[in-house]
Amino acid sequence: MLDHNLTAQLKAYLERLTRPVELVASLDDSQGSHELRELLHEIEALNDKITVVEHTDDAERKPSFLITNPGIHTGVRFAGVPLGHEFTSLVLALLQVGGHPSKESAQLLEQVKNLDGDFHFETFYSLSCHNCPDVVQALNLMSVLNPRITHTAIDGALFQDEIEKRGIMGVPTIFLNGERFGQGRMELAEIVSKIDTGAIARQASQLSAQEAFDVLIVGGGPAGAAAAVYAARKGIRTGVAAERFGGQVLDTVDIENYISVPKTEGPQLAAAMERHVRDYGVDIMNLQKAKALVPAASAGGLIEVQLESGASLKAKTVIVSTGARWRNMNVPGEEQYRTKGVTYCPHCDGPLFKGKRVAVIGGGNSGVEAAIDLAGIVTHVTLLEFAAELKADAVLQRKLQSLPNVTVILSAQTTEVTGDGKKVTGITYKDRSSEALKTVELEGIFVQIGLLPNTDWLKGTVELSKFGEIVIDAKCHTNVPGVFAAGDCTNVPYKQIIIAAGEGAKSALSAFDHLIRTSAPTA
Repeated sequence: MLDHNLTAQLKAYLERLTRPVELVASLDDSQGSHELRELLHEIEALNDKITVVEHTDDAERKPSFLITNPGIHTGVRFAGVPLGHEFTSLVLALLQVGGHPSKESAQLLEQVKNLDGDFHFETFYSLSCHNCPDVVQALNLMSVLNPRITHTAIDGALFQDEIEKRGIMGVPTIFLNGERFGQGRMELAEIVSKIDTGAIARQASQLSAQEAFDVLIVGGGPAGAAAAVYAARKGIRTGVAAERFGGQVLDTVDIENYISVPKTEGPQLAAAMERHVRDYGVDIMNLQKAKALVPAASAGGLIEVQLESGASLKAKTVIVSTGARWRNMNVPGEEQYRTKGVTYCPHCDGPLFKGKRVAVIGGGNSGVEAAIDLAGIVTHVTLLEFAAELKADAVLQRKLQSLPNVTVILSAQTTEVTGDGKKVTGITYKDRSSEALKTVELEGIFVQIGLLPNTDWLKGTVELSKFGEIVIDAKCHTNVPGVFAAGDCTNVPYKQIIIAAGEGAKSALSAFDHLIRTSAPTA
């Protein structure tokens, strides 16, 4: 199943194994089991420390396999054939069970080892989901480190009956001890903090005790990363407080317009940005969401950023680069059926709607691209566009029009998401030409109608435009002295990764200029 190049790479990685690994497979006569058997025996042939043991037991799910050590039970299990985006998760699990150390911080690893309780996790993923591997890899690592933790990573497309029974309509979806635990991308530290209830308070106390930064950057997307590098290179004390380092880049699949990088994927670019920032010794405070900003005039000469965790950070200058989030339709039923048919990521959740009827809301590039992708998976796609014409590039429109299972409805104003209490059953829209209300029966709705800036926490403090964007000048100054802003949260046009990075660099240079001028001795 593995091509020559992948086989060679995997063989090299497996040389890092320091102890025997046993792959205990639960199989039947299904096609999935035949594929899994082939994959596992290909892996076995690459290293003599790996042994495959086949069971025809009464395992809950077939095909599935446990990654363990002979005589030592670990809780790492895959249900399905982990290829696609999950192949990396498989490789890491093999290495970690085989004794290769994790790159996570020693403090976090010790915290996982000391978790008190029995935690049985299940993660439903899709092979095309670029958000799922972070969750799968984090929970796999936890189950390697702590014998009271188990984790099963389940390919939702292969276990459709279970998807239907549990009402799962978005991935990754995580269950803990049979109850829903979370959905969407989660990092190891975030998962641990949710089950280690004292972790947030301890971290907040540590953060508040830090000395003031010369430059504090709030937000860890392309703008924040660029600002951090440019500030740190000036030799000044720099910190980054981010809800999740990488921002929306983490949710982006293919990136082909970042100059000098012909093609990459969002998570890869985000990881590269973080490595670059850490190379300069920047203090990255991840999983920290800002709650309020207190200007220097009201905070004793230093700007204060209050975090939702209860921590408070102080700085001489602040750069806001909190980016943007998906825009909601804001219609009845949307919130009720979020993750129950209403979703925002066609790449992640599309495979869960195989053979079903779905709608895409939005006729821009993202909406048309989503419709094209989904048309290859689902029975039928209905694309609804508010305007009288599509706004996507002509080449995308031509591709869309060539697809036989796509219907485009223009001048359509979505008015309601309908459902049966458990999942979406349809969508209602108003024909803006006739004012008539119409309904489309379907099982999924993919919302692709643009972005909203993450600036709610700044209302009443920093000047915002009517769209909620931070108003800045050509040098990224806001109306608050010492506070700068960059990226998608500002009124700078064209929300692009490369533009955000350039604005981040500019904001750091402006902040440094401000520090020089305000700290210069008087004549």
